[in-house]
Formats: sequence, C-alpha cells, structure tokens
Amino acid sequence: MKIVVLKFGGTSVGTTDRIKKIANIISGYVKKKYKVITITSAMSGVTNDLIKKSKDVSNNFNLSEYDALLASGEQISCALIAGRLNHIGYKSRSWMSWQIPIITDDNHGYSRIIKINKNKIINYLNSGGIPIIAGFQGINYYNRLTTLGRGGSDASAIMCAKFFNAKKCIIYTDVEGVYTTDPKKLKKAKKIKVISYEEMLEMASLGAKVMQPNSIQDARLNRIDIDVRSSFINKKGTLITKKKNIFRDKIITGITSTTNDSKVTLIGVKDRPGVAASIFKPLSQNSINVDMVVQNISANGKETDLTFTIKSEDLKKTQKLIKNNMKIKFRKLIVDKNVSKVSIIGVGMITTPGVTYRMFQTLANHGINILVISTSEIKISVLINKKNIKKAVKALHKEFKLSN
Repeated sequence: MKIVVLKFGGTSVGTTDRIKKIANIISGYVKKKYKVITITSAMSGVTNDLIKKSKDVSNNFNLSEYDALLASGEQISCALIAGRLNHIGYKSRSWMSWQIPIITDDNHGYSRIIKINKNKIINYLNSGGIPIIAGFQGINYYNRLTTLGRGGSDASAIMCAKFFNAKKCIIYTDVEGVYTTDPKKLKKAKKIKVISYEEMLEMASLGAKVMQPNSIQDARLNRIDIDVRSSFINKKGTLITKKKNIFRDKIITGITSTTNDSKVTLIGVKDRPGVAASIFKPLSQNSINVDMVVQNISANGKETDLTFTIKSEDLKKTQKLIKNNMKIKFRKLIVDKNVSKVSIIGVGMITTPGVTYRMFQTLANHGINILVISTSEIKISVLINKKNIKKAVKALHKEFKLSN
C-alpha cells in the first residue's frame, strides 16, 4: 500500500476558502494513486482563543480538562475538511484520537505518542476512504484526552508516517520551506533544498519557527524524511533527511537569530563545589530553560562570576529565585534585556577549519561586540547587543555566501 501522510497547519486551514484549496491538494494525491492520511491542526487562532477562555474561567485550570478543551479545536477543522472532500465526490470522514485510538503517555500538555492502533484506519483506506485525523492529541491509558504541546500536529504526522510505514510525510505550512535565515528579516534569504535532521534541530531550537524541535527529534529518531512546503504555492519545498543523503558544497547551512533573550550575571559568587548546581536547580524546578553559560574564576580562586541567558519572559521569576536562594552568596546581580543571540549552523563546519575565526572577524569588521559564546559540533552562537542583530545576520549571510 502506497501511503502518504499530509499535515496541514493552522494557517493552511485558517478559512473555509483555504480548506477548499487543501481538499484539492489532498485529491491530487489520490489521483496519483496514493492512499492519503491527512493530519490537521486547529484553524489559526482557535487554540489561542480556547487558552484565553480557560484563563478567564480559572487561573489554575485543571490539566486534564485543559487538554480536553484544547483538543476540540482540531475536531472542527477535521469535520470541515472531510465535509469538503465528500462534497467534491470523495469518501472521507473525521477521526478523533480516541476513535483510532492514538495512545500517549500521561503527561498532560506535552504527551508523546506511544502507539497508534492501525486496524481501523487501514480498513478505511482499503475501502477507498480518506481519513482526516485530528493532530495534536491522543488518549492515555485512563482514556483521557492528552495534547502533544507546541508543534504537536507535526508530531502526530511524523508518528503516523512511522506506524503506517508511509512513503512520504509532507508538512504543509504558510511558507515555501526552510530558509537560510528569516526571509522577513533578510530579503536575500534563500530556500534550502535539503537539510539534515541535526541542522534542522539546531535551527528549530535556536529560533527557526517552521517546525518545533521535538517534532524534528521524533523524525530523526524514527528516520522519517519530512518534506516542508507551502499550501498556498505549488512549488518544491525543503526536504529534511539524514546527513548521508545530502551533498552540498556550503560550510554553513543557515543563520538564526533571537530577540527574546536576557543575560543574567552573578558577580562575586563564593566558589565551591556544587555552587553552579545550587544556582541552576531552582530554575530547572520552575521550568526555566538556561541556554548560554560562561563562568570566570578569580585569580585567588575564591570567587567566580557566572553569566547565563534565559528567555526574557522568565527574567522576573529568575531574579526572584536567585535573590531568595539561601544556598548561594554573591556580591551583585546584573541583568540585561537588550541582547540577542545569533547562530550559524552547518554540518560542514565539522571538517572545515577557520569557521569560528571567520564568524568573529566578520562581526568585528562591522563593529559588533561579542558578549557570550556557545558552541556545539555544528553550531556557533554568540550573544550581541540587540540593536546589531540585523547587521550581524546580513554580514554573516554574505560572508558564508548563503545567497548564492
């Protein structure tokens, strides 16, 4: 059986006119003799409206009811797509997660799919039907609805591709694919034809909004190739695949930047074994993600200055946790919200010397000072003043010839 999994994001199903258009996309694959499994998000804005309603009702909304509430958004788009397909002469019906069922763990709000029972969907495909499955949701072993967190519909599509052994997994969105950098910030940004899981994972983690990191990780672990393309324009998109499938001559694949980082510095921390853990443990317990970390030891070895970055929305909570932390002693706490992170990503840097020098020299040539540095095997990130972000991205994009 030649199965293709198609996933449509919120903007793709945002209006009834757009739903009519994607029904035509779905029917196009049927005409090519594919058995089509469609995964859909809620219509754009619906989930945010449901979240707002939950906050209006309670500032401590029950987690299982929160999932039941949010999962209703996909039910609407499922029924509308199936209804349109029936209207144009195809057999189709909506499927909620509990009807299949799609089994998840018990982590409300950020569940992971454990198993998909295939029999009902396979039988429906064999009967000539087009199943429209609600993304973003599953049920746990207590028969309670669960949701999969940000990018959850992508995760639904990837896991369906895995369990149904699909030939293709295509993510339809409002952009043509993955770009070398944000095309809204740099007009010379170029669409990437093929990118590795590892590069895409770094780009998603560092601010690229095409897909969420957890979905990319699911695809990587299960070796599911993903084709990201636009539901509005009939053009080839970006293929996300394993490294050995990629042949390119560029060292750097893409550049990302963020605008919601804050830098926190603790001056004169009394140095002792375990002090860093004492600082970061309360942050971890409060779901505050710490990114770049730099530690400087004083000449006498008795004090250290510790700098790290967090998301700006976590700054007030972080300041409070540090000031109330009786396990650490320091002389001064300094925060800076006027910072941004710029990163270059590419598997080519593994075997190419001089990439770090080229990045740093390019920034220096444009009068951009580096505040913090963080590296991995295929990524170099630097923290700079927020006012220099556009200049930095433009300069690095040119230095590594990403527009060519």
